[in-house]
Amino acid sequence: MTFRTSNTDAPPLSPPSTPAPATHSEHWRRNLFVCMFGSFTTIVAMTLLLPFLPLYVEQLGVKEHAAIVQWSGAAYGATFLTAALVAPLWGRLADLYGRKLMLIRASLGMSVAMALIGVAGDVWQLVGLRLLAGLLGGYASGSMVLVATQTPKARSGWALGTLSSAIMAGNLVGPLVGGALPPLIGIRATFFAAGGVIFVAFLATALLIREDRQPLQSRAAAASGGWAAVPDKGPLTAMLLTGMLLMLANMSIEPIITVYVATLVEDPARVTMTAGVVMSAAALGSILSASWLGRLADRVGHWNVIVGCLAVSAVLLIPQAFVTEGWQLVGLRFLMGLSLGGLLPCIASVIRHNVPERVAGNMLGYSTSAQYVGQVAGPLLGGFVGGHIGMRAVFLGTCVLMAVGAAWNWFAKRA
Repeated sequence: MTFRTSNTDAPPLSPPSTPAPATHSEHWRRNLFVCMFGSFTTIVAMTLLLPFLPLYVEQLGVKEHAAIVQWSGAAYGATFLTAALVAPLWGRLADLYGRKLMLIRASLGMSVAMALIGVAGDVWQLVGLRLLAGLLGGYASGSMVLVATQTPKARSGWALGTLSSAIMAGNLVGPLVGGALPPLIGIRATFFAAGGVIFVAFLATALLIREDRQPLQSRAAAASGGWAAVPDKGPLTAMLLTGMLLMLANMSIEPIITVYVATLVEDPARVTMTAGVVMSAAALGSILSASWLGRLADRVGHWNVIVGCLAVSAVLLIPQAFVTEGWQLVGLRFLMGLSLGGLLPCIASVIRHNVPERVAGNMLGYSTSAQYVGQVAGPLLGGFVGGHIGMRAVFLGTCVLMAVGAAWNWFAKRA
């Protein structure tokens, strides 16, 4: 995400005195609500398999415990791998042929892929279909592109924050649905149901979203655009790295949460429940704060909110390394979720404000890929540090990364 110094198109240091020219769709509110519904349902469908994925892998013929764990990890990560690779491509095509068309493609493709996962015959097919889901998907990231480019710039922070709340709610609800549905209707039927719900999102997208079409000359410019079309790459580079850092910091804690909670909770029967609450607390905090921080960023500047959120998160990580009770960790993770909730919408807003409109989708696609890189690297780094140095080192090391990110963004903003 990128910044300048004068108006809302840059990382404003103070509220702009004159509104930017209107380049938005008059249907932006309806578009936002449809994108929220579609993003929520697709994220629920992508995450609901977490509780029963090892059971499904076992059903597909894998019997050894170590192999079940390895295949489960491969199947889950496969989607994010292909999604990271193709996100810039979908963003570029969105600039050329329309953001609505990419949402139609993603929702229909994911609907088919989820239904096919329910008829997988062996574990290789499961992994292949998960790869296909990542290749064809991208509804949530595509929604970010459409909302960012079709919403008035003065309201983009609030709109993207509201959309982020729906996405994070999907991440929170997905595993809950995945834990409740299979005992009632079976694992394969759960995938069919998920595909059916995404198909409803496809219909809503096709029938309700209205996108202002690009002029022909704008399409021609988009075709010749890309990274070279961005005149000042400093802010864009800063936002790509910030998005990667955010996801890395968020995910670095995940591999050690359950083990760390076991050192805080005396009753072994309460360890997994407490660990689940700890993981959910951060997501809940982000859901509650995303739209509010987005609205605040529209007033005081998106870059200022990014710097503040990173700094507050760094401070909150320090006591997490020294807690003595499970409830203390729950409270601190909730507060950290509150502070992190506004980062992704602010990053998207800064990119939208600082790159030419004709390549906004392409650049937001690069941002999505950078975040996926952090999402993959975070657990690997956190697991390595926690296993070789100690669990407290994971919190303190992540604190240092967040503090460096805050300082770097501060100096980049001033530059």
